[in-house]
Amino acid sequence: MNHNHLIKPYSKEEFVQTALSIFRFQAKNTLVYKDFLTQIQCNPEQVNALEQIPFLPISFFKTHQVIHQSTKPQLTFLSSGTTQTNRSKHLIVSPLLYEKSFLLGFDMFFGSIKDFTILALLPSYLEQQNSSLVYMVNHLIQATEHSDSGFYLHNYLELIEKLNYLEKAGRKTILIGVTYALLDLLDLKQFQLKHTLVMETGGMKGRRQEMIKEELHQTLKSGFGVNTIYSEYGMTELLSQAYSMGSTYFKPSPWMKVLIREVEDPFAFLPNESSGGINIIDLANVFSCSFIETQDLGKTHADGTFEVLGRFDHSDIRGCNLMMG
Repeated sequence: MNHNHLIKPYSKEEFVQTALSIFRFQAKNTLVYKDFLTQIQCNPEQVNALEQIPFLPISFFKTHQVIHQSTKPQLTFLSSGTTQTNRSKHLIVSPLLYEKSFLLGFDMFFGSIKDFTILALLPSYLEQQNSSLVYMVNHLIQATEHSDSGFYLHNYLELIEKLNYLEKAGRKTILIGVTYALLDLLDLKQFQLKHTLVMETGGMKGRRQEMIKEELHQTLKSGFGVNTIYSEYGMTELLSQAYSMGSTYFKPSPWMKVLIREVEDPFAFLPNESSGGINIIDLANVFSCSFIETQDLGKTHADGTFEVLGRFDHSDIRGCNLMMG
């Protein structure tokens, strides 16, 4: 299977056919997934539609090596977490495939990377190392070919100076920050940004109280003096991203698709506008598992976008805490 051709726009029919062929490939070669299919008595030969594909619970990335049996990882990404033991591990066979996925994805959503300067405020990710987000942003920073692009850890005053300098120069800039760090920055200074696009990702990481998305975006908009807050949705276990361009609706990259499962029955799927668990097909995950059952809650819309409504932990799965509309 020539994996470089997986990162491209798809027609509906092409996406389904590619997903099914990757499913058969992984049912043979990704041993954890193969065992999982055996356990749930799924015969891969009888799977002929996306909705028939079983999705691997994301927790397997914490407990098992999810990788094609006859390959060697070139990189290992670890999720953010408080201890080594509860961090997910994604073994990456082809860093080039990940790079193609996020570079082409960026290009499709925002236009040429060379038009931008990127300032990254991702302290918790930098401190924990082996972050797929840091790897992605670092490559985007290099791709801008601007000496002003770079990472900021706790040097907020330098970042304020740089933002002011780029604004005065009228340079198109992207400030991408972990949510709590952007709020910390606003505690120091309020802005009126005209040339900077602000993108939040990654949540509060236990550093601040969680806020509902609308309230958070309102706070960020008024603090940065912008009309739109962008968001990035990705995870350690995925090699593709989704972006929201100012609303709470995320648009996935074309080689990625979101399905919503029933909370009580992980093998049943729900129609658009129904709340349930988010399942993701990521064709770029060809050497691990492309079919991931996440612990996020959300809903899909007819135009292919989706919303993230929260998370559930294992105690919630029975539905007792899910007062979802």
